[in-house]
Amino acid sequence: MSTVEKETLLHASRRDVLKASAALTVAFWLPQGRAIANGTAHAAFEPNAFIRIGTDGIVTVVSKHIEMGQGAYTGLATIVAEELDADWSRVRVEGAPADTKTYANLLFGSAMGTGGSSSISNSFDQLRKAGATARAMLVSAAAQKWKVPANEVTVSQGVVSHAASKRSATFDELAAEAAKVPAPADAKPKDASAYTLIGKPVARVDSRDKSTGRATFTQDIHLPGMLTAAVVHPPRFGAKVKGFDASQAKAVKGVKAVVAFETDVRSGVAVLATDFWTAKKARDLVTVEWDETAAYRGSTTELFREYRELAKQPGESAKKVGDAPAALESAAEVLEATYEFPYLAHASMEPLNCVVRIGAQDCEIWNGEQFQSIDQMVVARMLNLPPSNVTLHMLYAGGSFGRRANPHADYVAEAVAITKAAGVDVPVKMVWTREEDTKAGYYRPLYVHTLKAGLDKSGRLIAWQHRIVGQSIMAGTLFAGPGAIDATSVEGASNLPYTVPNLSVELHTTKNRVPVQWWRSVGSTHTAFSTECFLDDIARHTKQDPYALRKALLSADHKRHHATLDLVAEKSGWNRPRPEDEVWGLALHESFNSVVAQVAQLKRTANGLKLAKVICAVDCGLAVNPNIVAMQMEGGLGYGLAAALSGAVTLKDGVVEQGNFDDYPVLRMNQMPAVDVHIVPSTAKPTGVGEPGTPPIAPALANALALANGTPVRSLPLSAQGITLV
Repeated sequence: MSTVEKETLLHASRRDVLKASAALTVAFWLPQGRAIANGTAHAAFEPNAFIRIGTDGIVTVVSKHIEMGQGAYTGLATIVAEELDADWSRVRVEGAPADTKTYANLLFGSAMGTGGSSSISNSFDQLRKAGATARAMLVSAAAQKWKVPANEVTVSQGVVSHAASKRSATFDELAAEAAKVPAPADAKPKDASAYTLIGKPVARVDSRDKSTGRATFTQDIHLPGMLTAAVVHPPRFGAKVKGFDASQAKAVKGVKAVVAFETDVRSGVAVLATDFWTAKKARDLVTVEWDETAAYRGSTTELFREYRELAKQPGESAKKVGDAPAALESAAEVLEATYEFPYLAHASMEPLNCVVRIGAQDCEIWNGEQFQSIDQMVVARMLNLPPSNVTLHMLYAGGSFGRRANPHADYVAEAVAITKAAGVDVPVKMVWTREEDTKAGYYRPLYVHTLKAGLDKSGRLIAWQHRIVGQSIMAGTLFAGPGAIDATSVEGASNLPYTVPNLSVELHTTKNRVPVQWWRSVGSTHTAFSTECFLDDIARHTKQDPYALRKALLSADHKRHHATLDLVAEKSGWNRPRPEDEVWGLALHESFNSVVAQVAQLKRTANGLKLAKVICAVDCGLAVNPNIVAMQMEGGLGYGLAAALSGAVTLKDGVVEQGNFDDYPVLRMNQMPAVDVHIVPSTAKPTGVGEPGTPPIAPALANALALANGTPVRSLPLSAQGITLV
């Protein structure tokens, strides 16, 4: 959600749930931290809402961002531990409660949530200040206790020391005294030259629990009396339950209820039983009659045809430099290309699920919680409760790629609606099957792009016209802007880094009932492909080297682009002779304030072409943890590669044709190339890493394929074009 930068209307009431048996967390900006003064052995020092130091010496970092595989817990904890000078082996992380006032994502304004590759970037200064403040309080406590000057007290590896008097104390030993020290308003974070953790490949805090099975995901929640719900969704978007026959389902042992439900976005029937398999078997026996009066009955074939026609006409202007139409008219040559992109499912490893308990005056939810403010607000409205009475427990999530941050809280609302309809006083775990996860909606939109380039007699690029046709992600949400342009549809095109004297980017925003939302790297999923592939078309036509052309078109102001492009060229050996059996493709793209360049190296084998290796360079500002940056580049690249090779959701007569990994394949291990990641050295503030690795891989691969096969790639996935890799 790279454009969600304005304040929203999500002013959820502050939750008074920052409590534990041994501690009491106070908001970060309060002037003083506290320890519990009840005489218990478990009293803790809690200088602010992000840090808790227990009497066992464990430093707990409270994360306002979900850990869904992207390394957020580790990165956020590293920032705190660095400024606190904590012992990394004694640092733990837990998810924060839903509390918009305290834990708002600073990118989103007044909303709490995770997205837009913002976990580290929006928290960096905030957590540095939190850690520095806590450290200063510990130092002051030691200085007062030992009656020495504070500037003579040092902290290292969780130990506070005074060298001259040879005294030292661990954090927990100073907790009581530190809790009495007023929090300084001007605690100064470290200079980067003093970092011992930031910029180093420290171990991930979640690896051990995930590898040993101790990590808690939604599926791991088992509460007393809990029932499991399996769902029947309508075959077409917009259909509603007209009636249903559950007689056979109710006869299955273990089935407790069968109910119809309806939310703002979806209708269906749910079977509640003592376990999932029982619920699923019974669900398959339910016969539902659907009211399809308002159902969508279109097809993706029809949409592509309609979009191609729309792209022939001018759209709403998203960016205008000079006079592109006039420059095209006077150009010596005009190159044209049309690119097509299908709907894409998120296909997270963990299908959507949610546990709900509805009480007389409250509601409690356990979930891989990504968008607290919206989920809390929607649930509160559904149950006629104040938001403060809706408690959200943030668990690990097995991936999301944007799906769990639904702008309508769709699956959370569904779990609540099912529980409410059943009228049960026990928790309910709603579990979607893989098929429901694929078929029930919210996809990366389908798009068509048309581009024209005008060249003068010397082959110089003088005009660039780019038209984009597709659905809006923001429309109908709290994030919709006032104008006709959805910035997420044109990002990566409207901010094209290349200098063209006459440039036009236009948008046609379409409407239908196929539900769409952000998908890993959002608009850049399609704009990077069209712009970078078209640029290679120009390079081939004018007989220019793709790297040299990009360098020539980048102004001196784009220092990060130049540095990233130069680094990938250096590390790949772009300007050196290549093996005769290899063809290479290049792509460069900026998203989420980070710049990524990738070189895809295709190798000819006896059985065909193989993507043998990808060299990736990234400028993401200061790399808090270089290993996690590399992991995210590799993961994002693999995710984008899966979509490029075979990702497509298609509809026929309104019915989604894909259901599981047999017809919506994800990348297999034998398809993943070797990846070398190189980070541009930087002292600038961190920028995004979770998503920027995804956009360049498809165009880099397509540009290599164009050289190998002599034909440019104009649509994705490659499998639909009969292109396969060994």
